[in-house]
Amino acid sequence: MRHFISQSLIMAELQLQHEVEPQLLNGDDLNEEREDADTSESLKKKRRKKKRNKASAPDGEEGENSAGKKKKKKKKKKGLKGQTDPPSVPICELYPNGDFPKGEECEYPPSKDGSRFILSQFAPVQSFCKKENGCVPYLHYKYLYNEETLTLWYACLPPRRSAAWRTTSEEKRALDMANEEMWSDFRQAAEAHRQVRSYVRSWIQPGMTMIDICEKLEDCSRRLIKENGLKAGLAFPTGCSINHCAAHYTPNAGDPTVLRYDDVCKIDFGTHINGRIIDCAFTVTFNPKYDRLLEAVRDATNTGIKFAGIDVRLCDVGETIQEVMESYEVEIDGKTYQGNMRNLNGHSIGQYRIHSGKTVPIVKGGEATRMEEGEAYAIETFGSTGRGAVHDDMECSHYMKNFNVGHVPIRLPRAKHLLNVINENFGTLAFCRRWLDRLGESKYLMALKNLCDLGIIDPYPPLCDIKGSYTAQYEHTILLRPTYKEVVSRGDDY
Repeated sequence: MRHFISQSLIMAELQLQHEVEPQLLNGDDLNEEREDADTSESLKKKRRKKKRNKASAPDGEEGENSAGKKKKKKKKKKGLKGQTDPPSVPICELYPNGDFPKGEECEYPPSKDGSRFILSQFAPVQSFCKKENGCVPYLHYKYLYNEETLTLWYACLPPRRSAAWRTTSEEKRALDMANEEMWSDFRQAAEAHRQVRSYVRSWIQPGMTMIDICEKLEDCSRRLIKENGLKAGLAFPTGCSINHCAAHYTPNAGDPTVLRYDDVCKIDFGTHINGRIIDCAFTVTFNPKYDRLLEAVRDATNTGIKFAGIDVRLCDVGETIQEVMESYEVEIDGKTYQGNMRNLNGHSIGQYRIHSGKTVPIVKGGEATRMEEGEAYAIETFGSTGRGAVHDDMECSHYMKNFNVGHVPIRLPRAKHLLNVINENFGTLAFCRRWLDRLGESKYLMALKNLCDLGIIDPYPPLCDIKGSYTAQYEHTILLRPTYKEVVSRGDDY
């Protein structure tokens, strides 16, 4: 009996244990679930906190990883840093995506068709514009009456076609995009030119020597263009011609010339990327009595730019420039002057070739050659209070290798060495004696003269009007793109 009772008690205890254990296990599971819920809630809270911090914090105080990524994205979107003062950051670093600022884009002027005048006879004249006469209305016309035959003739200029179609033509757009790399090189060089000349205007003043002005300008230009052999650099020496000297003057070593308050100084310098040259110039004065002279020359240059375009005759550009220049009366020290230079010209620009064959006159006459699509031109005008014609004068400083020269035997070893230096550093771009000094060359004048005598190097001495006169200059580089005419060197200054 006791045995039975004990067995039944043991069985009851075991049963109770079985019933309790599942309950305990279920309780542990619940606790674990509660702990999991707590941890997930705490994680959610932490995430919410982070989001709040990110929203409230400025861009620079975000989390390390996200901040880095966001900053990088912003830099890519902007694509440019700020320029320093004085300028020292190269243009290619300011615009790392290669999207350089464009110049002023202009529509081409309307083109003329056919001959200069067309003579037609009508009776009556009032029916000129009627279709039954089979006539086309012309924009410009004159009445001509022949007294012998008692007939009335109608002389009319050919109709002018708008060039607006170029901006929408798919073919012209495709041609424009095909040359985008070339346009980009021009724009990079032009942006360097704009920033350098803005910097020069901030510090140039009377009392400075011309050597200091040129070297300070060229140092800045070399930094911004990021000079790299023949791939990028200065296109020609800095011209700083004063008063009656109109062009091609830069000081040689030891030149003591100082800029004075009453001087008229032409600053003409060039930059290039891969031989795509920007040729651009402006005039600096301190005395306001020259303002009218500068205004006349600037207006003439802008008129020449406006009239230039594809299929425009070069002589017609010169005629319009002369008309504008002669419309101004310039009074200086009680004397009145009117006129511009007769024997200075603008010119076409080729790769590594500052004067590539075509000349743009600034007076009536000249060649009837037409401008062509894809060409680049330097449109420049000069005004003078002198005779209006220049001649070679003063000590020579500008030199350039003849672009078309073939192999010429050279006997002098020093001349051979000098030619190697010129080929390596300048190629067919212009250079000056100061630049040879900068490369460490010395006692080279005899060798340079020998190269000039052989026709390998061409000297370009200063061009001067009569002494006591004043000359002014403004110049821009234009690109005759298939779609637009781009004044690539245009800036806020001029």
